[in-house]
Amino acid sequence: MRDYQLGFISNETIFSHVKQTVELYRTHIDLKDFNKNIIDPIKLTFDAKVYGKTLDEIIESESIRQIDKTNTNRIGYFHQNLFRYAGNGWEVPDVGFDVVNDQRHIFAELKNKHNTMNSRAADSVYRHMQNKILHDDQATCMLVEVIATKSRNEKWFYDNLSHEKIRRVSIDKFYGIVFDDEYAFFKLCKALPDILDDVIADLQCGSIHSTVCDELRELSPDTFKSLYLLAFSTYDGFQNF
Repeated sequence: MRDYQLGFISNETIFSHVKQTVELYRTHIDLKDFNKNIIDPIKLTFDAKVYGKTLDEIIESESIRQIDKTNTNRIGYFHQNLFRYAGNGWEVPDVGFDVVNDQRHIFAELKNKHNTMNSRAADSVYRHMQNKILHDDQATCMLVEVIATKSRNEKWFYDNLSHEKIRRVSIDKFYGIVFDDEYAFFKLCKALPDILDDVIADLQCGSIHSTVCDELRELSPDTFKSLYLLAFSTYDGFQNF
């Protein structure tokens, strides 16, 4: 195994963790999954004409978009569960906060992007943190953002509320706290392409498999007709498409 030169985590551990994430990745989509929420054939028709693409190309793009939406959650798994290997009291509990260190009284909620929480979700998280520091006067609660607007570790100002021990922290600063290495997150990002190359070679994977267009053509040689009948087969007139 090559040396990824991370220092804060072993080569074997990071390889295994990335491998587990890749194994969770969605790489296949069929017609049933594609139409699970009833696809909008009118939008796909607009997309094809406006972007100068064939309907098959637009269907493939939509298939990839659906797969990508699922895989965003897999990246959440990658970020959160990496801290299982930090040691020194760091844990990833099944319920409650995403990452905790009871010894240091640190309790973190992880979000992939700074703008992914609506007001109701943000309110719930903030109240949860307020409750924690109310019952543990040593506690520090952190909203940790992987994609933040800037590198920071500062008070979280929410709805005219703030508390010194309720923090808004970018992932680089959180890695520095957890691994005692201010460049730990940078090192991981720099090494990630090599780790993924090794994992993909080991798993012999690295492609998306979509059967959507083939299955549509099995319904009818006319993809346009098949696509519209998926959504509108019971609508007036479509029986005679």
